Amino acid sequence: MTLIKQLSPQDEFVGFYLLRELTLKQTNGTPPKDYFDIVLGDSSGQLSAKYWDVSTTDKETFFPMALVKVRGIAHTYREKLQIKVTKIRLANESDGVSLTDFIRSAPIRPVDLIHTIKGAMASIADQEISTLVSFCVGKVEEKLMHYPAAKTHHHAYFAGLAYHMVRMLEIGDFLCKQRPFLNPDLMKAGIILHDIAKPEEMISQFGIVSDYSVQGKLIGHISMASNWITEAAIRSNIDLESEKVLALQHLVLSHHNLGEWGSPVQPQTAEAVALHHIDAMDAKLQMVEDALDTTPETEEWTPFIRGLENKAVYRLKL
Repeated sequence: MTLIKQLSPQDEFVGFYLLRELTLKQTNGTPPKDYFDIVLGDSSGQLSAKYWDVSTTDKETFFPMALVKVRGIAHTYREKLQIKVTKIRLANESDGVSLTDFIRSAPIRPVDLIHTIKGAMASIADQEISTLVSFCVGKVEEKLMHYPAAKTHHHAYFAGLAYHMVRMLEIGDFLCKQRPFLNPDLMKAGIILHDIAKPEEMISQFGIVSDYSVQGKLIGHISMASNWITEAAIRSNIDLESEKVLALQHLVLSHHNLGEWGSPVQPQTAEAVALHHIDAMDAKLQMVEDALDTTPETEEWTPFIRGLENKAVYRLKL
């Protein structure tokens, strides 16, 4: 079977893929004709596709998150690789394919990621900070095993959120040793809590986000996590005016840095400054790594990466 990342312009191929997204649209012709605007994916990446002249039966047959067998042709459209689907059917039991074969996943087993996160939580010396963190994690602990960190930008795959946390914890541990003025308990807590409400913000199956929840759209993960800290303090009889509560709320509320990026305040504690840059560095490096991993090795440049100011990354020949 041809993997998505192995496709080049003018390649004709047949293979099994996941219908990550499927939207029924109409052409601009007279009369307009129905077609499917599709995103096909496998464990190596994803590509946009078009299936023209959709029939009434097709509309009743195909749906997002279905496994399909596709015959198609890869071509370039507006400088991006795209697929023209010439034939498509649903996969069946005799094909011997499983949905999990087509899901991108973190490179570390989810159980090991959760073990690392729990180890970091257990190492928080301050009892009140530990209590606040444990309460918030407890709200989404089961979902941490499989939720992505984002819909498209970074760590957008199975267990991506836990992987993001673990990589940030590694960076935070190094920075606390290099910069002793940083409070290790606050750094661990901020890293674990900064995106902790993402599983309640997004609707996801197998690491693929289909939509945002009502809470996600109306409140967002940053405000939700800050509210959870308040709730944790009330339930644990911790003074809401405590600097520990204030510090954790500030870490969460400021980690995106700017209002246009979702933060109501900018980082104004040492740990908050560190957290923002740890988060940004891990996210941006993961965007680069993912782009390189999902771009055919024959290509010198990756596609444009939205999170990197829409720049492409060049693959050095060293």
